[in-house]
Parts: sequence; C-alpha cells; structure tokens
Amino acid sequence: VVMQIIAPLMKVNLCRQYGGNVIVKGQDIGESKRHALKIGKETGMFYVNGYDHPHILAGQGTMGLEIVEQVSDIDAVVIPIGGGGLIAGSALAIKSLYPSVKVIGVESERCAGFTESMKAGKVVPVPAQSTLADGLAVPTVGVNAFATAKNYIDQMVTVGEEFIALAI
Repeated sequence: VVMQIIAPLMKVNLCRQYGGNVIVKGQDIGESKRHALKIGKETGMFYVNGYDHPHILAGQGTMGLEIVEQVSDIDAVVIPIGGGGLIAGSALAIKSLYPSVKVIGVESERCAGFTESMKAGKVVPVPAQSTLADGLAVPTVGVNAFATAKNYIDQMVTVGEEFIALAI
C-alpha cells in the first residue's frame, strides 16, 4: 500500500496492523500512484486503484444497495467524493432502482476535481491542497468512476474547511 506523506498516522498504522506493507511516498495521491505503478512494474505486482478499478466501483455499489434496503422513501443521498469510486458505484445502484432519488456529490473546495470535471465534461486535474478531508484530496478523479457517475449525479456541492471541521 503506497500512501502520500500527508496520510494521517492513524491510517498508516491501521493499514500496518491489518498486515499491509505500507510505503509512504509522494507529495499527493498522484505521486503515490506513480510510485505504486513503478513498484508494480519492477516486481510484477498488479496495481489496483482504490477508487477507479471496475471491481472497486462494483463493490462501492453495495453502499447504495444498503441505503435503499434500509431507508424507505428516500428523497436524496449525499455522497462524499474523492476519486469518485464511492459515488460511481452507489449512484449507479441507487438510480438503477430508484431513478427519482436525487444524488448529491460533495467534496472539499480545496480539491474539487469532480466538480471541475463535471463542468468540463471530462476528467481534468486540479491542484490538491491540504484539507481536513484528506481521504477526498484526489487531484485527478478516476476515469472509470467519472464515466460511470457523471450521468447519475444531480448536484455537486463544494464545502469549505470550516464546515468540514464542524462536521468532524
């Protein structure tokens, strides 16, 4: 598992406790990904993108299924966005069963890659600034995630650090 240098120590330690071989490398998730791809090429290991691999998207869809199974009369769901995998899988599952449910994506204003990609109609990189929502600080959303989610998202919202702090 390759993590960026700003990854919270708690996340690094938990991955190690679960048996993960954690390598801390890269100023942002993009640099970490490039390092992981390099290691994979050198060692013959297979790289699995944690937010854009098709199997990951399918797995994320189970959250959407759980929501519609556990909550009746849903008007809307609010889903956080980093690389886009969670909203891609969940929105596809929810909208396939209940097309009238409004899907709202939310991300930090300090790394609003999905919002900018929606405006451009294609994946565009954005600068990733430090944010309390560190797990959402993905400078380039996943291509598969974007292609899957873009037609199922009804609204995008960006949130400032002060509101993220209050939510925590």
